[in-house]
Formats: sequence, C-alpha cells, structure tokens
Amino acid sequence: MIDLQSAAAIVFLISLLSFFLIKRAQFTIQKIFGPVLYFGMYKTKLGLKSMDGLAKKFPRTIKVAGYIGVVLGFAGMILIAYSLIDSFLKLLFVESAVSQVALVLPFKVKGGFYVPFLYWIISIFVIATIHEFAHGVVARRYAIKIKSSGFAFLGAIVPIIPAAFVEPDEKQLAKKPKLQQMSVYAAGPMANIVLGIVCALLLFALATPVATGVVDYDGVVIKDYTPGNHTYPAEKYNLPIGDKIIGIDDYNIVSVNNFTDVLLRHAPGDQITVITHKASFDVTLDAHPENNSKAYMGIFLEQGSKIKDSFANLFGKWTGKFILWFLGLLYWLYLLNIGIGLFNLLPLGPIDGGRMLQQGLYAVMKKKLADSIWKYTGLFFLLLIIVNIAFAFIR
Repeated sequence: MIDLQSAAAIVFLISLLSFFLIKRAQFTIQKIFGPVLYFGMYKTKLGLKSMDGLAKKFPRTIKVAGYIGVVLGFAGMILIAYSLIDSFLKLLFVESAVSQVALVLPFKVKGGFYVPFLYWIISIFVIATIHEFAHGVVARRYAIKIKSSGFAFLGAIVPIIPAAFVEPDEKQLAKKPKLQQMSVYAAGPMANIVLGIVCALLLFALATPVATGVVDYDGVVIKDYTPGNHTYPAEKYNLPIGDKIIGIDDYNIVSVNNFTDVLLRHAPGDQITVITHKASFDVTLDAHPENNSKAYMGIFLEQGSKIKDSFANLFGKWTGKFILWFLGLLYWLYLLNIGIGLFNLLPLGPIDGGRMLQQGLYAVMKKKLADSIWKYTGLFFLLLIIVNIAFAFIR
C-alpha cells in the first residue's frame, strides 16, 4: 500500500505538470541543458500591490532594517564561508568527518538530506515566497520597479522543484547607491533567517506543553547509521533502521536524553544488550570518533512518542497527531529557512551573497580588480560546494 508521503508527491507532480501543460503558452522557458534540464517562469502581478503598500507604510523601518540586513548579511557570509571551508578541510584530513553540505531532497538517497515530502513542499513554498517578497518590498522602498512576480520551477524532462520569483528592473537597480543595492540583495536571506528564528522560538514555546499534555515518550527510533568509511556497532550488528529502542540491559529507554545518559555509563569495548520493540541485540560498543574515552554506537536517533490516552479520549487521536505534525513543520521551517538563508549568503556568483560581495568590492576598489576577485572567489566556493556534495555521496 502506498504511503502518505509518496501519494502526496505523486499528486503534486501530476498537478504541477497539468498546470504547466495548460498554461505552457504563458511560461517563459530558460534552457539549462537542452530540453532535459530547464527553468520555467510563469509571470504574474501577484503580491506587487502588497509590496508597494508595505514600502509606503513603513519606509523608515524598511530602510533601517535593510541596512542592518547588510551588516548581518556580511556576518552571515563570513560564517557560512568559514563553515564550508572547515567542512572541506575536515573531509580531507579527518577520516570520520561527514560532509556538512547535501542536497535537500524529499526522498531518501545516499548523500542527500532527506525531508519528508509534505514538509519539503510546504517549506520550499514558504521559503521562496518570503524570500522573494522581502526582495520586492525593499526594492519598492527605493522606487525600483518590479516588472513581475510569479511561480517558477526547475524541470528535468517534467516539472519537479517549485520556486517563486520577483523580477526587479535591473537597470533601475544598477543606478541606485551601492548600499541600497546591497539592502535589496540581503533582504531575501535575512527574511528567511528571521522566519527560521521565529519558528524556533515557537517550537521551543510549544514543545514543553505538548510533551506534558499530548504525548508520552516511549523510546527512540533508529533513523540511520552514521556514514563514513568505518562501520560502527549499530550497522555492524544489524540494528534495523526504523526499529524503536526501548531498553539497554536493565535500563528502560524512553527519550533521546535517557539513551545518551545510559550510553555515558559505558566505555568503548563494553558489551550491551539493545532491546527494540521487535527483538534484542548483543552489541559491543566502539570508541567515539572525536573522543576515544566515550562509548559510541554510530546511529542517528529520533524521539519516539505516542498520543496519551487521556488526550485522545478528550480531543481525539487525530487532533494529537495533527499537533505533532505541526510541530514537525515548525522544526523543518526553522531548519531549512536558516540553512537556505545562510546558503544564499555565500559569496557565489549570481546568488544574493555573491551580488552583495560584488557591490561591496566596487565600493572599495576599482571595478576591474573587484570583478576579478569576485569571479575567482565565486569559483573557489563553487568548487568547495561540489567537493562537499561529492563527499556526501561517496562516504
């Protein structure tokens, strides 16, 4: 029987393809690799009045926020650049290192960062909409014409990955002072990061009441094995992915923290009995790759839970499941907004960080030298991204 995530993915892809076929005359197609890989844009005027309204109603606030965004944007650029370089060096010199860069995908594949489809599609839609809307508001604050906004997608034979866009008048934008241009570029990533922080705060505020009133913790679920060249105990002793660990030796396991506390009582080389909801396994613990004195199993865990009977009797089991699903959505909105927002601040070619860097360089040096530094900086970070993604698939 097909699961909910797969059914949602099929319905979405069929709907996206149908929309494209019906409206194909209104789509602008940019070919990337012949007819196989392409980018489709459906131009509208959707949201333009709202951008104008906000720009006129809060001009001073938007101006100040835009300037703060430039400062924080360059700080974020330094942070993400350092993280990417650090990840690259660890991949070269630390055998157990795992790539910090991966493709965010709604299906499980080695080297990809898996996000369940419903969370993935909702998050992509929210991230793209907020990102582009922020660009548009700041552009209108500086009287830069927005030609169009709309819906877009990346296609590989058929439409696959949805996106949104705002199309400012590039000639008008280029004539504005450099600080104003950088404000426009920084607006999108900073809007994503702010939304990510808001989602994190909401998640933090709701987690405790939900944990106490809606669910009971009932173990930890094995999500995956730790990747790398070394085979760690969980994989070595064939602990099944998807099983729920409910005990270690004589200790009951109900939460991730509980699991960690029990493991800290052991040393590398100790033999333990891991009890899941289906079977038990004798496991000899390994040494932690970053601390040889600590015991290690080499698994990624997820908190297991069930709806409390008392809550289900009052409000229904599906109400509890929806609350848990919504908390999951907040988690992915937090994680992906911050991750994609920071990624967009990389000093790389045509993305927001790259365009910010280019204008910043123009402000302090001659154009020819600035363009040369900007070009080779972008190529350097593009190479780092490719290497990190390649390592994610290899290890």
